[in-house]
Amino acid sequence: MKIRKGDTVEVVAGDDAGTRGTVLSVDLKKGKLVVEGINKAIKHVRRGHPKSPQGGQLSVELPIDASNCQLICPQTDQPTRVGVRTNEDGSKELFARRSGATIRQLSPARGK
Repeated sequence: MKIRKGDTVEVVAGDDAGTRGTVLSVDLKKGKLVVEGINKAIKHVRRGHPKSPQGGQLSVELPIDASNCQLICPQTDQPTRVGVRTNEDGSKELFARRSGATIRQLSPARGK
């Protein structure tokens, strides 16, 4: 999976389609993401709970499938598909297919 914690993504399918958020956590085995402000649900908690000592209702983000999200291109600020390319020095980087802009380095250059 090419999406990591801290990336900005846009939801392209589902009830929250068209909204953006920051990835809070990634579950590689299930292929799911928890995105800030996306797929919110209300959880009822009892009194004495650490997050809500008085009890009541908490709003929590639930996981969504990674296939319903796309990374945001840093150059065009639009959702884009991504790819991996190898540079001449042997380093690998993640790039936006729409504009060709580099999103992040994946591995350093090989030492010869």
